Parts: sequence; structure tokens; C-alpha cells
Amino acid sequence: MDKKVRKILSSLIAILAVTNMEAQQQVPKLVVCITVDQLRGDYIEYFYNTFGERGFKRLFNEGKVYQNIRFDFSNVDEASAFATLFTGSNPCFNGISSNYKYDFTNEKEISILWDASYLGNYTRENYSPKALFSSTIGDELKIASKGRSDVYAIAPNVEAAILSAGHAANGAFWIDNLNGKWATTTYYKSVPWYVERYNSGNESLSARLDKMVWTPSLPLEKLNAFPYTLDEIPFKYTFNERDVACYPRLKTTPFVNKEVNRLAMQFLEYAGFGTRTSPDMLSVTYYAGNFVGNMNKEYTHEIQDTYCQLDKDIEQLLDAIDKKVGLSKTLVVFTGSGYYKSEEEYTQELDAYVTGGEFHPKRCVALLNMYMMAIYGQQTNWVTGYYNNQIYLNRKAIEDAKLDLAEVQNKAAAFLKEFSGVQHVTTDNSLVFGDWNEGTAKFRQGTHHLKRGDLIIELQPGWKINKDDPKEKVKVIRNNAVLTPLIFLGNGLKPERIYREVKATEVAPSVTYILRIRPPNASQSLPLRELAVGNGQLSAPSK
Repeated sequence: MDKKVRKILSSLIAILAVTNMEAQQQVPKLVVCITVDQLRGDYIEYFYNTFGERGFKRLFNEGKVYQNIRFDFSNVDEASAFATLFTGSNPCFNGISSNYKYDFTNEKEISILWDASYLGNYTRENYSPKALFSSTIGDELKIASKGRSDVYAIAPNVEAAILSAGHAANGAFWIDNLNGKWATTTYYKSVPWYVERYNSGNESLSARLDKMVWTPSLPLEKLNAFPYTLDEIPFKYTFNERDVACYPRLKTTPFVNKEVNRLAMQFLEYAGFGTRTSPDMLSVTYYAGNFVGNMNKEYTHEIQDTYCQLDKDIEQLLDAIDKKVGLSKTLVVFTGSGYYKSEEEYTQELDAYVTGGEFHPKRCVALLNMYMMAIYGQQTNWVTGYYNNQIYLNRKAIEDAKLDLAEVQNKAAAFLKEFSGVQHVTTDNSLVFGDWNEGTAKFRQGTHHLKRGDLIIELQPGWKINKDDPKEKVKVIRNNAVLTPLIFLGNGLKPERIYREVKATEVAPSVTYILRIRPPNASQSLPLRELAVGNGQLSAPSK
């Protein structure tokens, strides 16, 4: 080959390489985090043949797909999952270990985000993100851009909305359980005019409620992924605002995802995403769990139909992003919350074989208190109460009696280990001072030292928790792992299937890496290696 021609070809190759690297290295104009509450990767696989080409299939065919993300703690729920995903840290750092906490003084359960210092907009409830101890992706984006980036979150429930938005966001919106309006808190400074218009006009949820009827979107013969579905009659559900459970019930149907999309379209149309010098961020939460009326049924036509309709909702959102901003300029991060909620019921014959027995927290607390009175005296109650598999001791009484807290916890733990159905008891002192092992690490990762009880009880599989409350069902303990895919789409990333498990704490630092900003302040994980390589940059391999 002629030297001149070879030189020209070499120059062209170099130019193309540089151009390609620049395209890959671009910072997105918009980040859209799509998180599906209770998403199951196995269900995506089972229902795959009922999907179109531009929803789930587009994500899996065009995105960088990780097979599964894993949470490093047990008893994952909506609040703990979203806090972990958006802070890149476990509850032991971010402070959010569950949806609720217990107010022992007033003897009632309250949201982990409850905050009397702030009023609600379109809701009577009081919330703020102040219970979240670490920064989020959105917070770091706000800091890096000096406030120029817009950060919003939309979700069915308050926990997902606020925790995916963070402290510095422009706003977080969720559907109020009483009036069906898109609600927020006065912690965030303003409500965009298009949200106000949505809430008050003919487009509001309450104005359309009487026309909402949930029936199968496909013929029942096509909803055939489960051979265990016995109901051959098409389901039909309607909604009445006079029913106090109307909106919580609706939020467990495909209609809630359509409502999320309706508001997301308003933001894409009017919020000016992608037009600023700094990237913007929109967090969108969908629901893919059981219908509230079917919590005791594992295999239903309803759950299959939920995924079929969600597929179309994802398609609509991706198409809208592509049209308004461009997927080539947008980073889409798609994943789930890593848990799945159901209530198991067995026939009388099976119950004797599958379940091990019933654990009664009230009896446990009473007996433990009697035991401690026998040791330390009867002048006071030594046990404050039980909540969320944890027992809280009366620390003031222990301090006033000048007792050693660690010794008291250890004696209480030894007593509790003798209860039927108790697998293990971990003390707060052992978690604080490092006396924990691989088996108890999940309790350290999943709780915060300022909020957890003195004793954490782990029950044996299959055991029921009976709170001796006629209004509450007896629950069967099950803590199976849930297959949860993680997908990065757009912004010059090449399609790839990565058949390995990643940690949930790796999501946030990977997003901030692509944004070229610091990871959230409690995050200790490195960005995913494949994303770093895909951006044409060097990076240490992820652990």
C-alpha cells in the first residue's frame, strides 16, 4: 500500500476513534431513573412473549444489562430499597431501615419520613427527607451544578418519591391516599404550575375515577404463564372515591403506572429538561407488585396483566424521552426494589407441614419483662416494646439503675434464644462494637445504630408472627431473594449482557461517575467497571 494512502487511512482511523470516544464520553443532558417497586426479573422472563418490541424488550436489547442486583441486608422494603439505590449506601449509613417506625409514647406506627415541622401540599400528612442521613444522586447533582440542574421525583408512594428525590431536589410528588391528588411537602419550595393544573382540572385522578375499570388487556388464553392459575373468569375491578381504601387500592393496579406517566409527560413537556447547561434528573417509580385484593395469591392473571400494561407504559415513556430530549443525550437507569410482598395462605393439610408454628411478640415481651424483673427488681418495666423483629429495652431505667447495658442485652438475648421458632438473637452492642460475623452482617447493614432496637430477633423459615390483633393477619416469614435486573440505556452506551450479580450500593456511584460528579457522601462502592470502560475511561474494577 502506498505510504501516502496508509498515512491518510491512519489519520481517518484516529479521527474516527477520537470522534467515537467523544460521543461515548459525553455527559447526558438528562438522567431518568426508572425504578419499579417489587419488580421481578423472573416474571419479565415468564411474560416476555406478551410484550411489544419497545418496552421491556427495548431495554434488554439496547441497554447494558446486569443480571441481578443484590441488597446486603434482609427485610428489604420500599423505603430501605430506594434509600440504598439513590445514596449508594446501606441503612447502617443512610438511616432508612424500613417504611415505618414505632412511636412507643403514643403507641402508633408512623412513616419513617414523618416530620411535623413541614406541612403538606394536597395532603394532610407531614413529611420531609430529614430522616435520610446521607446525600443522594440528585443532591450531588445540585451541589455540582450550583443549583442550576432541576431534580424531580414522581412515585405512587411518599417513601419512593422523597427518597429518590433527596434533600436538595426541586420537588417530589406522590398520590395522596385520601384525595388522589399529586401531593408534596412544604419542605420543597414550590409546586410547578402544570402540577397545580393537573390536580385541579378535569385531568385530575378523581375526575376520571368513575371511568376506570380494570379488566384484562389480553385474552385470558394469552395470560398463560402460570399453570397454577385456577380462575378462568376474567377479573373486573372498579373504584369508588367514597371507599376509604379507594386510592391505596388503585395504587396496586396498572392504573397507577399510567398516572405516573401522565405526570411524567407534563414534566417532559414543560420542565425544560435537557435545555440547561447542566444535566437534569427525573426519577420515575412504577409498581409491579400484587393487587391488594390478591396478596394471598401467588399466581394470578392480574399480575401477568400488570406486567403487560407496564410494558406499554415503559414504551410510552422511552418514546417521549427520545422525542423531547433524545435517548442519545439521556441516561436511562432501570431497576427494581429487590423485594416482593405477598401474604401466604395454606390449606389445613399443608399448613401442618409447611409452617413451623406461631411467634407471639406480646407474649415474648411480657415474659422477657418478667424475667428481667426477677433479676433486676420489680420497680419498673424493663422492656419498652417490640417492633419490626426488634425489642426495645427501657434504657432510661437501665441507666438509672446503673446497670451495664451490654450485660443486660446479653442476658435478654440468652433468654430469647430459648423461645420456639427463634433462629438467632443479635444485640445492638455486638453490632456497634464489631462482635458480628457473616451471619449477622445483614443486621448491621440493614439497621442504623441511632434507630434500631436493643435486640434483633431472627425467626426460623416458615414461622408465623401473630401479634394477637384481630385486625391484623398472621404473617408467614419468608425472605427469598428476588431477581432484579439493572439496565443502563442511552447516552452512547453499547448494548451488552453482563451475567453477574452487582450490589445495590453500586448503582448510585455508577450514575454519578457518568455525570462526572462526586458519589453520594456515604457511598463506598466503586462505579461498575463496564460503564467506566464503555465511556472510554480507565477505572478500577468493581468489587
